[in-house]
Amino acid sequence: MKKKKIITIIGARPQIIKSSAISRAIRTKFHYEIEELIVHTGQHYDENMSEVFFEEMQIPKPHFNLNVGSGSHGAQTAKMIEGLESIFLAEKPDAVVVYGDTNSTIAGGIAAAKIHIPVVHIEAGLRSFNKAMPEELNRIACDHFSTLLFTPTATGLENLCKEGFSTTIHSKATIDFPNVYQCGDIMFDNSMYFSEISDEKSAILKINDLVKDNYVLCTIHRDSNTDIAANLNSIFKALIQISESKNLKIVLPIHPRTKGKMEELLDRDLLLKIKNSNSILIIPPAGFLDIIALEKNARIIISDSGGLQKESFFFQKPCVILREQTEWIEIIENGNALLAGSDLEKIVDSFNLLYNKTSYSYPAFYGDGDAASFICQKIVEDL
Repeated sequence: MKKKKIITIIGARPQIIKSSAISRAIRTKFHYEIEELIVHTGQHYDENMSEVFFEEMQIPKPHFNLNVGSGSHGAQTAKMIEGLESIFLAEKPDAVVVYGDTNSTIAGGIAAAKIHIPVVHIEAGLRSFNKAMPEELNRIACDHFSTLLFTPTATGLENLCKEGFSTTIHSKATIDFPNVYQCGDIMFDNSMYFSEISDEKSAILKINDLVKDNYVLCTIHRDSNTDIAANLNSIFKALIQISESKNLKIVLPIHPRTKGKMEELLDRDLLLKIKNSNSILIIPPAGFLDIIALEKNARIIISDSGGLQKESFFFQKPCVILREQTEWIEIIENGNALLAGSDLEKIVDSFNLLYNKTSYSYPAFYGDGDAASFICQKIVEDL
């Protein structure tokens, strides 16, 4: 049987991590059936933050890098479409695999679908129901020109059905008659696989003198939080209040953009207080193995990251979500996380509620840890 040639599109750090699950499944189980080429769009242009992930996640180096860098949504996406189309025409893949909801996702989907190459969308069906978020527009559009849609959750499958997708499985999927599967979450695959490796290799707790269950892990990067002065100030005031009232360290691996916005937008007295605080520990961006170590040993997680919301659930940690909506509605409905946005009182109240809560449950919302193998098998069978 002729190998299926797929081109995997990555561009932002979370996609690099997600793609490692598929690359690992191909390497260990499907190397006779699937050939993978990786294209890095260069959307995430901080080279230091990209390279470390390729090494840690055991991902092959990209065969192509478009180096598009930053820019407006339109300019960035247009550069990607142009570059990706030329690669697709030259390589003639059997499918293009895209992840999630970034500009790289929508660019890869458009460029492939326009020249009749099947699009495989991993993390299909997720909805925040807020079209002011660029990610929401990207994920909705990409779903509707995909040939294989893999949704991680029952909620995602329900969303797709409401939008007119059929759950009928065709022997050969097409863009007009796509196949939709609930497959579990590839990030659950990764978290379970790399958890033991993190235990062996990560020294981040020792380096920063952190004690298990005696600190809070916080990440802030979403522009609705970092680019609006009132929101950024509100969040950091809440962090100060939480750390002082609970005598807990707040560990903040700082995104480069967030670091710049702190200097630009925080009140001078607040910025000085943060810099002089013994309880707010600002550290450089952490690699995936270090993030896992920080997640596994934290008391609570506070984040606006979609990935950390889920990973907090994977590692059975409560999470205060610094957003107004989330696509991971299961963890809200089950009481594992609370939406607080950037409101100071909501952040503090949500933290206290989760801190004092004693009864948590962790149902298998995100599959059995083998989603990547399922996806690869369907690529082989359905295309």
